[in-house]
Amino acid sequence: MNPMPPTPGTDDPAVAISRVAEHQWHAVEDGREVGRGDASRRPDGRLFLSVDAWHAAAFDRLAAAMVADLPAPLHALVGEGDLDSASGWQRAGFTIGRREREYLVPTDPGTTGLGSAQLPSGVRILPVGEAEYDPLCALDRAIRDEVGAVVGWQRMPAEVPIPAGAIVVDPSKYAVAVRADRYVGMVRLAPVPRQPRIGLIAVRTDEHRHGIARALLASVLGGLHRSGVTAARAEVDEANAAAMALFEGVAAQPAGCNLELVRR
Repeated sequence: MNPMPPTPGTDDPAVAISRVAEHQWHAVEDGREVGRGDASRRPDGRLFLSVDAWHAAAFDRLAAAMVADLPAPLHALVGEGDLDSASGWQRAGFTIGRREREYLVPTDPGTTGLGSAQLPSGVRILPVGEAEYDPLCALDRAIRDEVGAVVGWQRMPAEVPIPAGAIVVDPSKYAVAVRADRYVGMVRLAPVPRQPRIGLIAVRTDEHRHGIARALLASVLGGLHRSGVTAARAEVDEANAAAMALFEGVAAQPAGCNLELVRR
């Protein structure tokens, strides 16, 4: 099912909504299912809603039921070109919270220009999976504090977790930059089938402008290239000009834009 072009103000009383599970709703009209709504809690704690409906009335009534049943804040993620869904969520009281640009990143060092990348003086890179757990957790905590103090961790991609309480990270998904036995930067690689996703590149504030992020990217992309992967995906908040410049500087190509809508 896909939503048809919506008509503002539609509210067909013939569409009946039922909550069939804790995080699932169905819309029924004349005895047939005309829509489904789902809610999912992302690793970062945000609650994301999705609706798949035959027409605008079903979309609107599903969205209204989910909003009534669930605590705010609520989030929805749609492609920027999906005007129908974006309009439906806006009718339900959602507003645009952030824009996330997607990139397709080549791994071939001949294309990225990273084949001749030099490591910053005194810095070494631990490839994905070789970081030690405790120092990685300490780096994760320090970077979260630094990002939170400037722009807020909610500006990071949705799959980068914000655990409640103790920090929990999986070393098998991270490459790390080390200076004098101190972890100073990291990149998170999500092992999505067929096309891995770079979910985070972050460097300690006092280590900015030394080329560490570029060295981390060279390590991760080089490893993917050697394993036969030709491209990875990456998502960057459009407010993060430095990250966009980093990816565009290695020949990454824009591959779309997502809107995160929020109802507070």
